[in-house]
Amino acid sequence: MTLTAPAPRSRRPRRSALYVPAINQRALAKAASLDCDVVIFDLEDAVAPEMKEAARCNLEAFFATPKEGLQERVIRVNAIDTTDFEADMATVAACRPDAVLVPKLSNPSDFGVIARALPKSGTNEAPRLWAMVETPAALLSLDEIVRAGLASQTGLDCLVVGTNDIAKETGVFPGEGRAFLRPWLMHVVLCAKRHGVCVLDGVWNDFADQVGFAAEAVESVKMAFDGKTLIHPTQIGPANEAFSPSATAVADARQIVAVFARPENADAGVVNLDGKMVERLHLAQAQALLAIHDAIEERTARGR
Repeated sequence: MTLTAPAPRSRRPRRSALYVPAINQRALAKAASLDCDVVIFDLEDAVAPEMKEAARCNLEAFFATPKEGLQERVIRVNAIDTTDFEADMATVAACRPDAVLVPKLSNPSDFGVIARALPKSGTNEAPRLWAMVETPAALLSLDEIVRAGLASQTGLDCLVVGTNDIAKETGVFPGEGRAFLRPWLMHVVLCAKRHGVCVLDGVWNDFADQVGFAAEAVESVKMAFDGKTLIHPTQIGPANEAFSPSATAVADARQIVAVFARPENADAGVVNLDGKMVERLHLAQAQALLAIHDAIEERTARGR
């Protein structure tokens, strides 16, 4: 029996989330043609301070054109305590992306600041909220932060791990298969799964090392991340492959759903499936896996 952990509330596939610098007009134009599930248009780390305003103008012009491609579109703004945050949120209001990604959230009260910024910028229907987990404070208070985010006006939809910032802020060595970061990564996954929130793994910096990236993507799947953030288009294919349910897992899931659908098993808590005892919890896992599989298949069909 090959199953994955239960899927989060969102059934949208988020296997591959590519950061695209908002200052790079060529990259913006190319984004729609890529096979990633998510494009994160970046106003933060990928844009130099003196170029922030030009990047915002680029994004507003880009979003003013008819949407192409099937990706979920997310804008990463600057942190709430920066001078660029308010201007970034005005750009979010003008662009109306699917979600806004806020970096360096460290306190449950941060959601109040975000909620107050959205009406000021004129947004009628607020985008979904994604939050970066990349500070020691966020790691220590993550469960409280997630609960506050879910209860906030904005509504938390996804956690994104910032492994580079975590390593920088703590001094923890990020190499050797992230051995010293792994306890914190699993803590983020645990909080996300507890609250049914999507969770995306951090980036792999050496985009020339495709073998290393593929290995880390497989590790991310085993750690129960829902997808991985990317810095280069060459990482999209390996990420999509790693986070797509395998043919074996899909077949197993369909068997489980089918056996519980039999009339004689309508009230059964446990059934015998080819000599293996299968419980209702396995049924829930199977249904979640098939929902993600179907969403991927639908996206693929629409992209043809």
